[in-house]
Amino acid sequence: MADKARPVTFQHGQAFLAAISERWNYQILREVFFGVHRFGELKRELGISATMLTARLNHLTELGLLEKHAYRADKPWYEYRLTEGARELVVPAVVAVTHWAESHADDEATTPRALLHTSCGYKTEPYLSCSHCHQPIGAADLYPLPEKESASTEGAATEADAR
Repeated sequence: MADKARPVTFQHGQAFLAAISERWNYQILREVFFGVHRFGELKRELGISATMLTARLNHLTELGLLEKHAYRADKPWYEYRLTEGARELVVPAVVAVTHWAESHADDEATTPRALLHTSCGYKTEPYLSCSHCHQPIGAADLYPLPEKESASTEGAATEADAR
């Protein structure tokens, strides 16, 4: 599990992006999020070789994105789960990428994966919203402020102000 006392730096973000950019890592993280936890299940679901899957699982575990849990006492067989730290970043990323892929798929047979909001018990379609007004945010609704303005906690800036 990731050490909470260790400070996160910009390089950690780069390492995470490099890790999920690797051919199999994103797919493994996605499948683990969607409930595929055992080695054999991951191998079948992804069509990946055992050697490559072992290497990728070990790397994702070393990065602190996955935790390994033995599920048999008589054999060294493991289940893989997202770490709590990984869930903070991986879950929103997987949900966003999966939603985008499902909504832009040419294949009409694509069935969107349902998500359950554990707090209320209902199916949900998560979306990005403003922390101030709580309205949904689309890609065209965001503009980064210059660094000197980012530290300010003062009120509303218009898009023209941001540019």
